Amino acid sequence: MFKLKIILIFAFLFSFINVFAANTDTLKIVAVGDIMLGTSYPNSSFLPPNNDAYALFANVKSIFDKGNIVFGNLEGALTDTHTNVKSCSNPSICYAFAMPTEFGKALKKAGFNLMNIANNHTGDFGDAGRQSTINTLKTNKIRFAGLESCPTDTFTLGGVKYGFVGFAPNNGTVSVNDIAAAENIVRQLNKTCDIVIVSMHAGAEGTKYQRVTRNQELFLGENRGNVYQFAHRMIDAGADVVLGHGPHVSRAIEIYKDRFITYSMGNFLTYSRVNVAGVSGLAPIYTIEIDKTGKFLRATLTSTRQEKGKPVIIDKEKQVLEVIKNLTFSDFPEMKNKITFGENGEITYKK
Repeated sequence: MFKLKIILIFAFLFSFINVFAANTDTLKIVAVGDIMLGTSYPNSSFLPPNNDAYALFANVKSIFDKGNIVFGNLEGALTDTHTNVKSCSNPSICYAFAMPTEFGKALKKAGFNLMNIANNHTGDFGDAGRQSTINTLKTNKIRFAGLESCPTDTFTLGGVKYGFVGFAPNNGTVSVNDIAAAENIVRQLNKTCDIVIVSMHAGAEGTKYQRVTRNQELFLGENRGNVYQFAHRMIDAGADVVLGHGPHVSRAIEIYKDRFITYSMGNFLTYSRVNVAGVSGLAPIYTIEIDKTGKFLRATLTSTRQEKGKPVIIDKEKQVLEVIKNLTFSDFPEMKNKITFGENGEITYKK
């Protein structure tokens, strides 16, 4: 009997150790799309009450707490001055986004530790605005990349070395349209990092452009890239996760070579001066689970929605889950027998 008890104890300990090891070998990346917490330009009426930007995250903070990496696209500059504002024919409808630098504390408190700054609004206030954004993120210990002056970043968390790069079609950013150069950047990161995360701000904007066409996308005369080709080539070069944003609406997801791609995460928290009517106000929070080689294990899609001038909230109707499910199976019919969307947002993958 004594020997049997010893055997049972060791069996339990072995099982516990295996479960613990499995958990620690799973990395969680929480990812959202566009973040613009209100702007002081052209005047302070576009800022949240009492400049309390953190309150805008109150309904989703518990989800962010689960991530090893918490990622968002910072759609604007963190700056307290309006010098060098981009040229606009009509200042009253000029969409230049100046988030007060104090809002950097709100981003940190909410849980963000990784930000993309490769997009069309980081440069709204010229080089001074870009530098203020960089300085503010550094002060708040939030990692970032995506500008020609800071194309990549590498850092270690929990014994895992991450590499990060952001791409966009805009001046001063790392180009999403120079795929050969982008591949080289990713290859170099892959040589020294365990996990490589790629951010792409690409694709045409608006409700007419929710589909992944697999072709080059043009918008207002600008080449916004071929998101399908770009994402696949980045994974071929060594990327483990590709996080898309830019169209201001949510798009499909795809699993390619056991790696997770989201083609657009839409407007996650855009407090003012951004259209959040209808589908434009629906966005996912992805909790992406990968192993330490970058292989996709599973994910959870939490549905959120916005109303103009209010905090982001959890959408109990799960509207964006249905949107993304339908888009995924329409744009990637080859995923129909491979990706499963559960009713509570669980995403699983079968080869």
